[in-house]
This record gives sequence, structure tokens and C-alpha cells, in this order.
Amino acid sequence: MTDLKRLAGKSFLIVGRAGMDLYPDPPGSRTEEAAAMTVCLGGSSANIGVALVKQGCKAALVTRVADDAIGRYCLNELDRYGIDRTHVMPVGGEARNSLAIVETRVEDHQSVIYRNGAADFEMTAADVEAVDYAPFSALITTGTVFAAEPSRSAAFRAFDLARAAGLPLIFDIDYRPYSWPSAEVAAEVYSRAGALCDVIVGNDVEFGFMAGDYDRGLDKARELVARGARIAVYKMGEKGAITITADGEFQTGIYRTEALKPTGAGDSFMGGFIAALADSRPVREAVLRGSASAAMVVARIGCAPAMPTTAELDAFLADRPDPE
Repeated sequence: MTDLKRLAGKSFLIVGRAGMDLYPDPPGSRTEEAAAMTVCLGGSSANIGVALVKQGCKAALVTRVADDAIGRYCLNELDRYGIDRTHVMPVGGEARNSLAIVETRVEDHQSVIYRNGAADFEMTAADVEAVDYAPFSALITTGTVFAAEPSRSAAFRAFDLARAAGLPLIFDIDYRPYSWPSAEVAAEVYSRAGALCDVIVGNDVEFGFMAGDYDRGLDKARELVARGARIAVYKMGEKGAITITADGEFQTGIYRTEALKPTGAGDSFMGGFIAALADSRPVREAVLRGSASAAMVVARIGCAPAMPTTAELDAFLADRPDPE
């Protein structure tokens, strides 16, 4: 596997979707009772890019967007957040950007995701072959890019090209059942992707899914490290996370906040975690900064706009002891 010291270059290539999020307004409203909607950039890969940029890194996105007003909205938002979208290609026809309607409420929370004919699934091998990988510090992808063709083959091609250029591969499992033709296909593809990566992040359900047995998720995370991955972060919700490295493993807790919604935590964790590793912080500190980033986002409205800056994260941590 690749040396993670390259992360110190702080320039990340992210493969995956950008979309539009709609939040029923005022906060706390049920979608069917909303008086208005707040609009912001969405999509797990775009959200991770925003989180990284806000914490002092550079990010470039590789994906496809619809050749329509929603696609152009996503492009404008990527520009506004400072994410390089040189390799975000428009696609015509019936392909459409992903759309998420997400309530700012925890109790009886509803999220409705539209992914029919998703534009990002139209990403091709030619799209990823057009990228110069050499200047980047790592390739980051989320599991959704593998859910359909031609995106799946393109993502694996990006893995090959990134590895040839010496880039570490970072994988957020991010399993969304509604995007996949079957659970069996998803488990096989995720296991193939995870075996190629240097850093794998997922929750207990996702690792269990990769293992083919929800009770063996932690064993799967340990197996990935035993076979060459540098870091696996096994997240357990309110129970915190177990982080496995070649040097051993450790458990960390979570930071308690007054959550407004349950969404955005995973993307924020990834951004805070990778930004901290890029700052050459110890792995344990990086996990805690990822956990704090996640806690901050669920207490704010939106996902991309809720991602904390480095200064905000430092201020949050200054007032709190490390969680047990």
C-alpha cells in the first residue's frame, strides 16, 4: 500500500456526485407541511470536498452533472466553495442530478432521495483518464460511484490510474441500498474496492454488509488492515468508533451536541479526519477531529454550508475534553 505521508500535500481528487439538497423551512417542518425550501449543494463527494476546503485543503471533483439548470446550480456552488470542477462534465438526455429532500428534525426524520437516471452514474473511463493524477495527494471516493455502470468501471479505472501515480486510495463505504441492483452485487463490489484501498471508513452496518454477516463487520475491518490497508475506521454511532492500524487499535467516543438532524455526519467526519491526517496529526487526534466535525454538522442546518472551518473546529474542541 501507499505511504500516507503524501497526504501532507493537501490536494485531494474526489470521485463522486454533486447534487442539490432541499430542506423544508422553517426548520423542524415536515416535508409535507413545509411553507418553503432552503436549497444548498449536496451529494456525498461534493460535501466531502467542501469539508476539506473549509479545513485548509484543496479539492477537485470528477463526476457528471445534468446539462440543465440543476446541473448548472451544482457547478456554480462548486465554484462558490472553491472546489475545482475542471473534470465535472455535463451530460444531456434524460440523466438528472441527484436530489435530496432532507428534514431538519431528528424525531420522525424523513429523507427522500431521487436517484432515477442519475447523471453521476454516466461518468466514463474517458472522464477519469483525462485527469492528471500526479499533482494530487490522494484519491477519495464514496461507495455510491460503484452502484451502476459506466460509473463503476470508471471508478475502478481511476483507482488504477491513481495507484500508478503513487496516490493513496481513500474509501468511504457509504452504502445506499436503493442505488444497487442487488445486495449480493453491492457486497462483492465493495469488497473488491475495499481490498484496494489504504484508508477505509464506514459504520458497523456497512462493514458487516461487506463481510456478508452483520456480526462480522469488525472482523472485516481488521482483515482489511491485516491485508495491507493502513487505517480502517469502524464507526458505531453513539458508541463511537474503533480505529484499526497496523500498530494496533483504539476506541474513541463521540462529542455530544444538540442535533437538529441525523444527516451529514459521515461526510463531515471524512473531511475532518482526512484534513487532520494531512496536517500530520496522529491518527487518534484525526479521528477525534473527524468526530467533532460530525457533531458540529448535525447541530446545523444543511450539509455543505454546515461544514466547519478549521477555526470553528478548533474553538469547538477547545471547550471540550476528549470523549471516552
